[in-house]
Amino acid sequence: MDRRTFLAASAAFSTVAPLSSKPCQQPLGLTIWSYGQRWRQRGNPQESWKDALDVLDHCQSLGAGCLQIGVRGWSKDFAGKVRKKRESLGIALEGQIGLPKRNEDLAKFETELLRGKEAGASIFRAVCLSGRRYETFKSMAQWDAFRHQSLLSLQLAEPVLRKNRCKLAIENHKDWRSEEHRELLQKIDSEWIGVNFDFGNNWSLLEHPQEAAQHLAPYIFTTHFKDMQMAEYEDGFLLSEVPIGSGNLDLAAMITTCRRHNPDVWFNLEMITRDPLKVPVLKDQYWTTFSELPATELAKTLRYTKTFDSKNLPRIHHRDQQGRIDFEEDNVRKSFSYSQNKLGFSSVSH
Repeated sequence: MDRRTFLAASAAFSTVAPLSSKPCQQPLGLTIWSYGQRWRQRGNPQESWKDALDVLDHCQSLGAGCLQIGVRGWSKDFAGKVRKKRESLGIALEGQIGLPKRNEDLAKFETELLRGKEAGASIFRAVCLSGRRYETFKSMAQWDAFRHQSLLSLQLAEPVLRKNRCKLAIENHKDWRSEEHRELLQKIDSEWIGVNFDFGNNWSLLEHPQEAAQHLAPYIFTTHFKDMQMAEYEDGFLLSEVPIGSGNLDLAAMITTCRRHNPDVWFNLEMITRDPLKVPVLKDQYWTTFSELPATELAKTLRYTKTFDSKNLPRIHHRDQQGRIDFEEDNVRKSFSYSQNKLGFSSVSH
């Protein structure tokens, strides 16, 4: 059975009942960007965090079962220290890595892959676009060039991944709608390249995250687990990550969708503490790369924005740096508490 046949059969299987009466019965993981405010201060002498070893200690205090973190610049010695620490704590590891753009990048790509693997990672998250589609591209020609480069990057990476038996999970990073994302993966057709599914990002592309999860489920290797709120503003809608359980996503249903094809998938919390993102769907530039998207997608999304009040969206611009770090910590701990008490996630005991 080839990969396409297997995926077709898997899609048929996705209509069966959930795996369990509880949506998840494993520890919740953590992506480093749940601590973006604190992580950016790691060079500050007053900040206790210095590197991944410190973050692993913090994972222990949360009861987290997995850490997803960047491996760029790790030495062989440091990778060994990370392996020793995480094994002592019983915490899994996933890497974050950049994609090669040309042949000259492959040596660096493989080195970073190997450093992460030495530390215990077998799955590596990457993005095709570091920004947001509707802010980055000013013409269809630019979008088409990006699509070409993304395919080339994955074609370059695939033999290295296959050789080292590592999986690359491409995030839906406010770039690909799910049909486009799936088409990219089908062109690559590799068991080593799949999806890092972000639970909230596709709202920004006028796609319900639950629908995106269903389309991408056969390819999901790992996730960025989050909850979302939305609200109207004059040029479109505002979009915010919020503590788990306080948003508009049916998290239990989405967890079940992800687990149908991969029961061992990690759900890594990405509770980004920041001001709401502006998604300017009523501005002409937003539509530069969406010329064929039906108006019904816009109408459907805007209906959801009417269920929330923009005053209730979290904001940080009025807080000082320590206030932002404290607010971030509170949001993460609320998310872990709800996930463990209401969604069936366990806690790693040490």
